[in-house]
Formats: sequence, C-alpha cells, structure tokens
Amino acid sequence: MAQKIRTALTEMFGVEHPIVQGGMMWVSTPPLVAAVANAGALGFLTALTFETPEGLADAIDKTRRLTDRPFGVNLTFLPTLRPIGYEGFIEVIVDRKIPVVETAGRNPEPYMDAITAGGAKVIHKCTSIRFAKKARAIGCSMVSIDGFECAGHPGEDDVTSLILIPRAVDELDIPVVASGGFGDGRGLAAALALGAVGINMGTRFLVTQEAGIHPNIKERLVASDETQTTLVMRSLRNTERVLANSWAERIVEMERQGAGLEELAPLLSGRNGLKALREGDPEAGLIAAGQVIGLVHDVPAIAELVDRVVTEAAEIMGSRLPGLLV
Repeated sequence: MAQKIRTALTEMFGVEHPIVQGGMMWVSTPPLVAAVANAGALGFLTALTFETPEGLADAIDKTRRLTDRPFGVNLTFLPTLRPIGYEGFIEVIVDRKIPVVETAGRNPEPYMDAITAGGAKVIHKCTSIRFAKKARAIGCSMVSIDGFECAGHPGEDDVTSLILIPRAVDELDIPVVASGGFGDGRGLAAALALGAVGINMGTRFLVTQEAGIHPNIKERLVASDETQTTLVMRSLRNTERVLANSWAERIVEMERQGAGLEELAPLLSGRNGLKALREGDPEAGLIAAGQVIGLVHDVPAIAELVDRVVTEAAEIMGSRLPGLLV
C-alpha cells in the first residue's frame, strides 16, 4: 500500500491521497468515479454528461452503491445558445448532500449561494491568476489552476503549469490544486514542491481500465506522444487542446481560411467526440487530450495507478531529494 501524503486537500475532503480526477464530459461516470474514490483519491461525476437533473441524481445514487467514500460533482458553465437549467442540477447536489463541487467554464458567482447552501465546498478550475483571484473573492474554498499543457480549454494566456502554479500559490490565501501536465509521481512531487496541495489528472484517468471509452481510443492515446495534440478554436478565443487527428486538422485548416462559428459548429459538436469515444474511431471527432499523453504508456486499473503515483512521489520526497543535500 502506498505511503500517505497529507495536505490541505486530503484534510478538507477526507480522502487518502492528494489526487483529483477532474470532471471529464462523457467519461466521468459512476464506475470511474467510484473506482477513484475507492482508491483513496477525489473523483467527480460530470453533471452535464447526464443531461438532466434526474440523470445526475441517478448517477449519484449508483456511485454511492459502489463506494462509501467522498466524491463530488463537476458543473461546467458553458457558453451555449441552448440554455442549460443549472438550477435543477444544483438542487440535486444540495438534496444529495454532495460535499464538493468542481466548477469550470464561466464565472460561477451567480450560483455560489445555491451551491454552498447545502454545505458543499467549491473548487473552481481557472486558467489564469486573475480568474483565480476572482474565484477566491466569490467564496471558493480552493482553486484548480490549469496550465497550458492541459486537455480541454487552457484559456488564452498560454502560461504553462511550471509558472502558473507557484504564481497562484503566491497570490492566493486558499489552497491550489495543480492541473495540466500531471500523470505520475514525479508530477505529484513537483506540484507539492511548487506549493500546490495536490494534482488534478484528466487524460491519465482517461487511459485506465475503468474509463468507459472504446479500447481503440485508449490504444491511440498510449501510442501518441507529447507532440501529438493540437489547438482548435483559437480564432474563436475558446481554445481547446485535443488529440491531433484528421478531424482536428480539418478544423484548424478551416480556421486558417477564416471560417467562423457558423461554419465550424457542425465539426465542433461534442456529439462527434462522443461517437468517437464510444465507437472507437479516433478520427471521428474531437478528443480532448493533454500533452501528458507523452507520459502515458499503459492502461492500468485505477487502484494500481493511484498507488503507483503516490508511491513514486513519496519515494522522491523521502529519499531521492534528501539524498542530494550536502
């Protein structure tokens, strides 16, 4: 069993290890989240994966049948033409007494009172120091700071984790989770050295046995390296880091030629990515993937992965680094 590393993250949320499985659309479902929780880390169901508040309530109940350990819910506030009834999802979160909510996307301030009314703490995912300061100001208990290496939306400032994490630690008086580029024990040890209280892993948890995606996609990610991601939607100032496939290349080329949102929308639809994840065609849509794929070489069970990460980090901090001191 891995040696335990105690931080403000483990203390605040009652988990064994300072590792967070961030909300991943279509992927953060009960089997994955329960496996993360049972391994001693902090998992998040993704509310919008279930489309309706009733679907989220059912997913929470299913997860609780699989684990008696803490887990949370991700609420991503999207810029969308079709209004999303966030109030209904929040009612479920409060009713089911979810202890922690990971927010992302737009500023969650309009919903903070409702979310925290049931006692939940909020971790807001930020891509810049100015957004992190705002999260602190509106009452978030913790921020997850996302470096440019991350999968999904890294913001528009292009600042890497090595700079962004210690900057956030210096500027804030609430705990900081390191996100973007983390997938092993070396990353956990480095994040703690930079002042973070833990790491958020998305892509690394995507490539595990419990992740409910087609094996072909996992194999493609294992075979890829850190150079095989690309950025789409830069021209729309809604940048997303995804696996470099023919679908993404088509979008990038259209952007070069001046295509706007109306032309790009059919290709940007998340339904294409869902089809790729379920049917196993890695060219059939956008697949979010971080540069950390260069460190992903296998498809372990989640319990094995968490144990491996914590064991390696503890070894680095306990023996390798002290051994360098003269």
